[in-house]
Amino acid sequence: MKKQSNLSRLLGYAGSHKYLTYASWVLSAFSALLALVPYWYIWQVMGEVLEVAPEFGKAENLVYNGWMAVLFAVIAVLVYIAGLMCSHLGAFRIATNLRIATMEHIIKLPMGAAEEFGSGKLRKIVNESSGATETYLAHQLPDRAGAIATPCGLLVLLFVFDWRLGLLSLVPVLLGFLIMMAMTGARMQQKMKEYQNALDDMSNEAVEYVRGIPVVKTFGQTIFSFKKFKGSIDRYQKWVIAYTKELRAPMMFYTAAINGVFVFLIAGALIITRDGVTTEFLLNLIFYIIITPIISVTLTKIMFQSENAMIVEDALQRIDSVLNLQPLSEANRTKERKGSDLELRHIRFSYDGEKEVLRDISLTVPAGQTIALVGPSGGGKTTMANLIPRFFDPQSGRVLIGGVDVKDIPKETLMNTVSFVFQNSRLIKASILENVRMGRPEATREEVLEALKNAQCGDIIEKLPRGVDTVIGTKGVYLSGGEQQRIAIARVMLKNAPIVILDEATAFADPDNEARVQAAYSNLSKGKTVIMIAHRLSTVANVDKIYVVKDGAIAESGTFGELKAMEGIFSSMWKNYQTSVQWKVSKEA
Repeated sequence: MKKQSNLSRLLGYAGSHKYLTYASWVLSAFSALLALVPYWYIWQVMGEVLEVAPEFGKAENLVYNGWMAVLFAVIAVLVYIAGLMCSHLGAFRIATNLRIATMEHIIKLPMGAAEEFGSGKLRKIVNESSGATETYLAHQLPDRAGAIATPCGLLVLLFVFDWRLGLLSLVPVLLGFLIMMAMTGARMQQKMKEYQNALDDMSNEAVEYVRGIPVVKTFGQTIFSFKKFKGSIDRYQKWVIAYTKELRAPMMFYTAAINGVFVFLIAGALIITRDGVTTEFLLNLIFYIIITPIISVTLTKIMFQSENAMIVEDALQRIDSVLNLQPLSEANRTKERKGSDLELRHIRFSYDGEKEVLRDISLTVPAGQTIALVGPSGGGKTTMANLIPRFFDPQSGRVLIGGVDVKDIPKETLMNTVSFVFQNSRLIKASILENVRMGRPEATREEVLEALKNAQCGDIIEKLPRGVDTVIGTKGVYLSGGEQQRIAIARVMLKNAPIVILDEATAFADPDNEARVQAAYSNLSKGKTVIMIAHRLSTVANVDKIYVVKDGAIAESGTFGELKAMEGIFSSMWKNYQTSVQWKVSKEA
């Protein structure tokens, strides 16, 4: 099956606007031909001047030819502007539809896929890769049509007057074209891909660094504490400098070739006129000297178009890296659930297909009970929780809710069954009312206010200038980590899903906020099946059962009292925790 060209793919997103794109090519090519007409009138002006010299008063058509040159130049510009208007309308439509298609596909993907990409890289793919296609369609393709039409018109002009000078004018064109092909071949395409990879890495690491600024400032670190960010900058710098040096020599020869047309014309003219100069030949030589700079401009346009075509090729490959990701399989209809009990049965999972993050995990959470997952960082606690709402699917084993495999539950039904309170809750730039209402869009204002009350958000609402209608974020108000967490809990309360997952939910709360967050959790957990991931062991004292997860396996399980009485991992963790909470900063006398 023949591979679809990049242009065909892009035009597939244009709809009826693709005809505007076609029109822009025609108008651009017509404009390029019209732009050559003034040179014909300039040649007429020069011919008449040389013919009547030195009695210039006898020239009768100078004004007419001059104004005709101006008229055709203006018409060429107006036609070109019309072409650009058409190309921009088509390009904007294509870029918009491409962004929409990419975002709609991302929404269908499991959340884990987006996390693996990284928010910085994903943002760059959606925005900048589609933006690259916009530049290509709005400017480069119309200019390419013009760049093709210009040489065709030039060939006619070059050979109409003096074929010998015409051939000499083409020598630097041939040299420049050969050098350009050497610079913009398959190797250049690979280099362009490396360049975009370096930019992607730097963009992704920059986003992660900005997110980590609170940690950097708190512990008095510098940019060098983020070795991955510093490394991405160093790699980009090294690549750009090496690539610039590599292209320095060919670019120098290319520039010399396309701008050295006068050398060939003058040298050829000296040879041709060794037996004498005629007025006609002098007129033709002056005409060629005037018109040949168009050749260098046209070649330069073609070179940058070739480079931009490679950028578009790379941009589409990056968009394909997202579009080629397959959404998780989804059931057509829901099997009947019996309750909200939860079971993980012989789960095995790995992110890269090699190292197992979870190894034969099995556990059962009866409906209405609260369990806690504790253990060393990197043990697999969050991964276990991510499998329940199908952020990922395990390589083997089953996750069941009410006796039904989550793979047999439609996505919308599953999302209404499971709520997730993340470690770092995300609120959108909108009012508190709208942020909470995301949990259940059809909820009334009174229901939102009730959820906020149950989530212990009364003190937050009271201090805000417009209460629940206060906008959060840019040009709005900013909330602390604990306050954001309580707003997120209100959202989950409003959703009222039977299963709730709490992932390190008090990690960023100060002592005062932590007490309110815990009170909010108490209200949230009533009648719910709750899976809590916690580092602060004081928060798990009253749960029904604790699972200690280490190295991808359940090492211990039991109630708080049972595990504390054991001489095991949890007992050791509890002793260390008790010691840490007793630390105090002493003040020397």
